[in-house]
Parts: sequence; C-alpha cells; structure tokens
Amino acid sequence: MRRREFVSLLGGAAAWPLSAGAQQPAMPVIGFLSSASATESAHMVAAFRQGLSETGHVDGQNVAIEFRWAGGEYDRLPSLAADLVRRQVTVITAVGGAMSAIAAKAATTTIPVVFSTGGDPVQQGLVASFNRPGSNITGVSVFTAALAAKRLEILREVVPKADVIALLVNPRGTAAEPQLRDVQEAARAVRQEVHMLYASNEREIETAFATLAQARMGALIVAADPFFNSRRDLLVALAARHSIPAIYEWREFAEAGGLMSYGTSLPEAYRHVGLYAGRILKGAKPADLPVLQSIKVEFVISLKTARALGLTFPLPLSGRADEVIE
Repeated sequence: MRRREFVSLLGGAAAWPLSAGAQQPAMPVIGFLSSASATESAHMVAAFRQGLSETGHVDGQNVAIEFRWAGGEYDRLPSLAADLVRRQVTVITAVGGAMSAIAAKAATTTIPVVFSTGGDPVQQGLVASFNRPGSNITGVSVFTAALAAKRLEILREVVPKADVIALLVNPRGTAAEPQLRDVQEAARAVRQEVHMLYASNEREIETAFATLAQARMGALIVAADPFFNSRRDLLVALAARHSIPAIYEWREFAEAGGLMSYGTSLPEAYRHVGLYAGRILKGAKPADLPVLQSIKVEFVISLKTARALGLTFPLPLSGRADEVIE
C-alpha cells in the first residue's frame, strides 16, 4: 500500500463513529406547570422562551418543554406535578400563582423548581428566605395583594359617587385573604363601603355579577387570582353587560376591553423565570439563586370602555397612566 493511500484511510477512519451504538446526549427537558390555560398564556410563554434564549437555550434545538395546564382547576395541579416528576424532567417551572409552586414543591425534593407567585413566598412556605431560598426551589415574587388598596384608591377617583364598591375574590386562592384584608383596611380609612363577592368557577362568577347588578353596587375590584386571569374574557364581558366600572390586576384585562388595570407585568416575571431555568440548566443551584421581586407596575386605562360606560378619567389620573387604549 502506498503511503498516500494509508494516510487517506486513517483520515476516513477518524470520521467514523466510535461505536455503532453511540448516542448523542439526551436533550434536557423543562416541565412547565401552570394553573392557567394555554390560550390566555401564549404571550407569557413567549416571554418565558425569551428568558431562556438569553441564556442560550432554544426550545426544540437544545432544550425541550413539556407543558401541563390546569386551566384554573387548582385541584389538578398535584397530579400534573407528579406526572412531570415521573417524566424525570430536568427542571420544573411552576407558574400562575402559589398553588402551582406548592404542588411542585410537594412533588419533588430533588428536581430544581423555579416558581412565579404573588405574595410572600416565605409566608407561603416555599422558601426559607428571599436571599437564601435553600432546598431545590427558587423563583420570582410579584406584587399582588400589596396593590389591592391602591386599586381601591384609583377606582374611587374614577367613580367618586359609588356608595358601595364590590370586591370579587376567589376563596380557594392563596392570595384572597391578604387582598381582602388590605382592601377592607383601606376602605375603613376613607369610610368606603365594600361588599365581598366570591367565585371559584364560571357559574359563581355569573352569580356574583347578577348579585352586583341587582344590589346596584357602583363599581368592582377584581382581585388578583390566576383563575380570574384565565377567565378574563368572561369577566370583561359581564362587566360590560351589566355596565359595571371595574379595575383589574393585569394589563391583559384592559387589553381585552376592561376599563383599567393596575398591577405588575406578568410577561416580565415569566421572562425572569425563563432566565433562572436557563441558569439552572447551565449548572446553577436553586439554593444559590435569590428570589427575585418583580416590581414593575403598570397602570393601563381604556378610553373606549370609559366612553361606553359614560365615564371620564380625571386628567391627573389619565396623566399617570403607562398606556391609554383609545
């Protein structure tokens, strides 16, 4: 054999696989657990993917995402979380409120968990502290209950003659009690009568609005709750049908035709969840990642809805809006 032919054979052999059974490393899988539904969460998922991409992870290329949606039915979350654990996903992202995070934490002590929750995750029993979460779980805390009193204040500026203002809460949600307490305290300070309405399913939402209209209550605060967020089209439609001025937590309600919203940015929180999930895929430990606090607050008003209700936003108030929907 000539020397040139021998070298050529060696070069070709170098390109052969080491063994016929050699396999590429398995692609890491993120389990995405949400108390909400896919339809209402599409833009939040996009923000989550953006956060992942900022760490170099792209769904379908070097990471896979398995979605589990509870559709506002909190009782389904434990079984959905357990299913992701059986799937042996690399990391679980639990979003859509504390109920998802609680279910994920109960399902595993070894798989890293990144949550997004309203309220205080220390009081909710999710982490030991903000700076040192401990264990296998960390995430993002968004303001919800802390802003309930501010929504009452804004609503009174828009509807100053409302003798009675209703507060709609989901009694099964973890954020119901602190929001109820904050609104009641704020109402007592200004001698505003507040009436409590409760709903944890669609039938009860319709009943609450019927009660609200029959009692001729002047305005409505819809408390922050993932179940309400997953039913925002229904809530906005009922408020329009009964001509009820209402304020909501998330800007998505105002974009759907609600009168106004005052609350934190959900897409921004989901982006940070994606960032943390990506960092964990790169080797970071949840116990070493402090809980982030999402403090970006947005005030969005809909002039179109205000005109339909025969309302006018005071100029100082409209001037404070982050966005005005014409």
